[in-house]
Amino acid sequence: MSRVQTKESDKLFVEGQRTMISQAEFTCCVYNERRGKRSSWNLSLTSETHLQSESTITLSRHMDPFSAATPYDAIQQVAKFLNCKPTSAKVARFLDEHDDLRHLREQFVIPKVSQLPPSDLALVDGSEDCLYFVGNSLGLQPKLARKYLEEELDKWEQMGVHGHTVGSRPWAWAEDNIEQLMANVVGAKREEVALMNGLTVNLHLLLLSFYKPTTERHRILLEDKAFPSDHYAVESQISLRGFDPEKSMLLMSPRKGEQTLRTKDILHTIEKEGDSIAVILFSGVQYYTGQFFDMAAITEAGQAKGCYVGFDCAHAAGNVDLRLHDWGVDFACWCSYKYVNSGAGGLAGAYIHEKHAHTIKPALTGWWGHNLKTRFQMDNKMDLLPGVGGFRLSNQPILLVCPLQASLEVFNMTSMKALRKKSLLLTGYLEYLIKHYYSKDETNPQKPYVDIITPSNLEERGCQLSLSFSVPIRAIFQEMEKRGVACDMREPNVLRIAPAPLYNSFSDVHRLINTIGASLQASNELQ
Repeated sequence: MSRVQTKESDKLFVEGQRTMISQAEFTCCVYNERRGKRSSWNLSLTSETHLQSESTITLSRHMDPFSAATPYDAIQQVAKFLNCKPTSAKVARFLDEHDDLRHLREQFVIPKVSQLPPSDLALVDGSEDCLYFVGNSLGLQPKLARKYLEEELDKWEQMGVHGHTVGSRPWAWAEDNIEQLMANVVGAKREEVALMNGLTVNLHLLLLSFYKPTTERHRILLEDKAFPSDHYAVESQISLRGFDPEKSMLLMSPRKGEQTLRTKDILHTIEKEGDSIAVILFSGVQYYTGQFFDMAAITEAGQAKGCYVGFDCAHAAGNVDLRLHDWGVDFACWCSYKYVNSGAGGLAGAYIHEKHAHTIKPALTGWWGHNLKTRFQMDNKMDLLPGVGGFRLSNQPILLVCPLQASLEVFNMTSMKALRKKSLLLTGYLEYLIKHYYSKDETNPQKPYVDIITPSNLEERGCQLSLSFSVPIRAIFQEMEKRGVACDMREPNVLRIAPAPLYNSFSDVHRLINTIGASLQASNELQ
């Protein structure tokens, strides 16, 4: 056996085409644990190996495909190495085999095609895993969720009220045990995060304390197409303070003919209108377009003009590598049932930067905002927890804590940095294939095509791509559902596809592209 030893920073691939190996054993074993350990490749050829003339095995240094400059570069590198087309399923299989995070998929329950109600088993194999690309709406179930739920049901059955203080997750403070895990996902300190309520309830609680309008500074800046719940919350908060939403809501729209907001336009608006703005409230990731806003730049610009800056991170938490504390974000809130996989209506999160711990107080208080050390003295003298902890009103439902814990423990097996690294390539691979097969063909005006309205800049998007079809989407969507695809439709012509790096594979993406083609053909035949 021959050994090729490399420097720690090197990565080796075997190149060269093998036209024939007769009665031979060829193995290429990678003893490479990334993240700083020494990498080496072993090549073993038996004495019976025969290679045709001019077929050689050479070694050359290449980048890890997950660290290539762009997804395009990675796909081209792999295709060249495999001597196949970039669109070949071999590329997807190679990327899956070299994905350090592929084992995380095993932590989730992947529905079978036959289990999805719209599936037509005359068209597709019901025993296959479905193609689940709708984690931007509801994440998949972690396998440990059922176990943890059953543990608490058993505890309730067997010991009743004693479950409040006994066991691995005492009901009276169960959420405290997982706040650090949640803080890791959003880039915050533990004391800056509270798990409580639902997203919109938390947004109202935060705005009650951060939105203090005056005659001169009373406006709230937000996206024109913010998620409806955010829009309604802002509208009602303004009305609650006696101001007119028509005058106090400052809505930002993209430039004419564009789908997303330019960062420089956001910053220009803040500079121009900032003296009249009390609060800036943006999405971390825009739910419809998938645009990842420059949260650090928006925060810096807003605070420079004397505004509080907050974010709805419903589509950002568990999706992109957030740094709420380091960016100095004043406040944020998020649900946990999308990319954080806690189940429908799961326990939501709220964040307040530590700099406000002793200056921003809750407008509404409850028993659970009282210091735990004195909470059960029942003397009705509020010992308010500092920071976001004081915003908690009631004990959290233990049956919502369980699935959230199950998911956060999966996140704790890796890091948001590692997930983001995979996500960039996974979504980039989807983008590459969409553009290859479904770009507009000027020579064939009858061919349906797809425009990607999500920004092409990797730093301006999360895992979601929003696909705008040139034809009405409902029939195509229905045909995709028949073939075991779970994704999201927005009439008249947009599909939202979200490859989640925790459980989606590159092979999932390749299968999806084939399914889109079959669905387009079938929907066209029905017309």
